[in-house]
Amino acid sequence: MNSILFQYMLFSVLATACAITSTSDCLTSHERFLQEQHEIFSDAERSPLLEKDREGFQSINYYPYDAKYCVRARWVRTEDELPFEMPTSTERRPMYIKYGELHFDVDGEQLVLSAYQNIELSKDSEWENYLFIPFNDLTNGETTYGGGRYLDFEIPETEWITLNLNNTYHPLCSYDHRYSCPIPPEENMLDVRIEAGVKSGINGRPADNSEH
Repeated sequence: MNSILFQYMLFSVLATACAITSTSDCLTSHERFLQEQHEIFSDAERSPLLEKDREGFQSINYYPYDAKYCVRARWVRTEDELPFEMPTSTERRPMYIKYGELHFDVDGEQLVLSAYQNIELSKDSEWENYLFIPFNDLTNGETTYGGGRYLDFEIPETEWITLNLNNTYHPLCSYDHRYSCPIPPEENMLDVRIEAGVKSGINGRPADNSEH
């Protein structure tokens, strides 16, 4: 499977950050995100679900939308970063570079997420502004996939942006272990529960185990 590019093409809604100009846009963004996700998972040719899971498929599980996870974040561009090999769930090691950081708070907790640029993908003019935010939090292995979750992002034009954590999604390998999925770097481990976005399981049922 052309896993990493397929991952981007499949899930890059790019409504999670810079397309949102205010917190009032977050619910609209989230509704659009859910609709697009449902269309993908319901399409036999595009769905990452195993055949047994596609049968009788109704919906992916999500946390209810929560406005507190639509956060005001300060963008900090990080300079002089070096390219590195991003570990994945397979032997594949794509080259990334840390591009910047998002500083925000949830329930008074000061949090930071790093955003990364896929070097190969950035050579394509269609994807040159695309950034990738893989992260872990304390829901992993309980209500969300043990291997973390992802957010899509675009290089912002301003210092302050709105980040919609309700639009987090799971790596493709959470549905089919044959995919090759980036493993979130240690610096993107959040020591809080982000109870927003995708949850493990489908059709309202929890997954048997959030880690394959």
